[in-house]
Amino acid sequence: MNIKTETLSNVIISRVDSIGDVVLTLPFATLLKQAFPNLIIGFMGTKYTQAIIESCSAVDVFIDVDDFKTKEITLGGKKPECIIHVLPNKKIAHRAKQLQIPKRIGTLNRPFHWLTCTHFVRLSRKNSPLHEAQLNLKLLKPFGIRFDYSLKEIEALFSMTKIAPLPQKVTDLLQTNKFKVILHPKSRGSGREWDLNHFISLIEMLDLNKFQIFISGTSNDKDAIQPLLDKVGERVTNVIDFMSLSEFMSLIDVCDGLVASSTGPVHIAAALQKHSLGIYPPIKPMHPVRWQPIGKKAQYFVVDRNCNACKPDKTSCFCMNEISPLQIKMALDAISVEYF
Repeated sequence: MNIKTETLSNVIISRVDSIGDVVLTLPFATLLKQAFPNLIIGFMGTKYTQAIIESCSAVDVFIDVDDFKTKEITLGGKKPECIIHVLPNKKIAHRAKQLQIPKRIGTLNRPFHWLTCTHFVRLSRKNSPLHEAQLNLKLLKPFGIRFDYSLKEIEALFSMTKIAPLPQKVTDLLQTNKFKVILHPKSRGSGREWDLNHFISLIEMLDLNKFQIFISGTSNDKDAIQPLLDKVGERVTNVIDFMSLSEFMSLIDVCDGLVASSTGPVHIAAALQKHSLGIYPPIKPMHPVRWQPIGKKAQYFVVDRNCNACKPDKTSCFCMNEISPLQIKMALDAISVEYF
């Protein structure tokens, strides 16, 4: 049953997990706004992902999930009229029903949605051959608009156009006439990681006459990345725990490339049309078929095999570490040719 959009004035998109997941949901907002320009689009997330959400020109209102759980929410002066549970969440689904949001869209395979939603989409992510961004778009079906987009088509749908100017403290770090590449070694435990010694080898290989190398991370990453700084600290610009997420997005926007495993920054860089180099394991559902960065300048590296050897020990991935620093160095050299 399709939703009568002619009587709909606002909608909430609910995706309250990590940075990469939120980035890959932004095309959903863009397609809704393109189809219904007068629709007020609220995007519900966490304080941690607020900067990502607010960078998207298709989103009109950021909604803090904690506020949603405890307060009355309005969009454009009106109560919410529709909510789309892109990420199924039992507490949020029950809260939406409690708030008497008239139209509540959820996936059919979640039993708690049977009691809390009014519209359903048959969607199972676990064994799907589709990318996460493509799976998200299936929840557009009740709006009667197209939802079967290719990855190539999705490249232009992130709408991350509201990037703040780079603060002076970061501008002062930039070196002119160099290819600026960010290396982001850690992932906050969200996935498998490329070995830190591989990052060290890559840094030692790169020509500092051509490259300015930034090392990024959060305050929780400092101790884990310290061995890298001890070994090659004089060759890099350390911006670990140096800026907010909004400022980090601004840095990505002025840089030329980024290297990381499957984590938020690799998706931000791809969405901002930077050279985003993602290093992935061949394990379902963490493999690039599901989570590759999407962008005109994005690429990924993965070994061609089926392997689950690291499932018992998530701290090390043999298959990811088979991707050599030389492979990444050669890719960066090839990319940087256009800059010199």
